[in-house]
Amino acid sequence: MDYVHHYQSPFGGMTMASDGKALTGLWFDGQKYFGATLSESREERELAVFEQVDRWLGIYFSGKAPAFTPPLSMEGTSFRKAVWEFLLSIPFGQTVTYGEIAKKLAGQMGRSDMSAQAVGGAVGHNPISLIVPCHRVVGTDGSLTGYAGGIAVKEKLLWMEKGAF
Repeated sequence: MDYVHHYQSPFGGMTMASDGKALTGLWFDGQKYFGATLSESREERELAVFEQVDRWLGIYFSGKAPAFTPPLSMEGTSFRKAVWEFLLSIPFGQTVTYGEIAKKLAGQMGRSDMSAQAVGGAVGHNPISLIVPCHRVVGTDGSLTGYAGGIAVKEKLLWMEKGAF
């Protein structure tokens, strides 16, 4: 059983999901891969984790970096989980490239190289938008590439984080 909760952000509606203890999904309504980790069996319910996520989002959308991370539970391959864990380390207001992530993860895994495209696939399937900040990943030349919530939203999120929104 999944539990869901809705949040109205300045950039549109968002849906979050939980297993009852931790956040398992956070999406902009209608985004690519929306609800990909949700089971057919779900109900809307108020949970402590949703209260924490609402508070996190309120701080975030006020243009500040939240000083806490709600409990997270992400299902995926070990590679995807490694990429998502790396995303959690990207500081508020900063960006990294897919290639930089690939190089750092390759080093951590004792490999000589890693495909930036494979990293991009894992970034694109991140089930917890914003909190796991996939929007902070950019192309090699700094271009805003791929974001499940749309490039316009990605651009606004990055501007907001830099205090320019």
